[in-house]
Amino acid sequence: MAEFGFRPVTRADLPMLADWLRQPEVAHWWPGSDELAGIEQDLDEPAMRQVIALGDDVPLGYAQHYPAHHWSAPHFADLAPDAIAVDCFSGPEGFGRGGDWLRALSDSLLEQAALLVIDPDPRNLRAIRAYEKAGFRGEELRPSEDGTLARIMTRHR
Repeated sequence: MAEFGFRPVTRADLPMLADWLRQPEVAHWWPGSDELAGIEQDLDEPAMRQVIALGDDVPLGYAQHYPAHHWSAPHFADLAPDAIAVDCFSGPEGFGRGGDWLRALSDSLLEQAALLVIDPDPRNLRAIRAYEKAGFRGEELRPSEDGTLARIMTRHR
């Protein structure tokens, strides 16, 4: 079984993340330059944790996790108070391995909370398959804060 590590995102990672965000597989679901600006801004947000997933010291992906209720997202309203929300994407070296590194990250997060939630666009079938591989389940569609539908997928301890 593959071993994965995680390290905090730093400002030095921003050029790499900008490259990843330009990959067609990522850009379709994380569109626009606002995404990189948001990642940079969140480096100073105490509630947000951002990590780079590593496999054999090679960067594979990006994930951010935070208390699901911190920003009052309506589609998370009925989740447990300690639920942790996760957003993520893979870089080119991580394509096809997202479910594996996300499972490793999720395993460690479930030591802190009994419930994790991830909310992909219901049309993002590649991500949904990776999230299922990482142990997330759920098919309910709910409107998110911007009105678009999100598929609510959870993983329990």
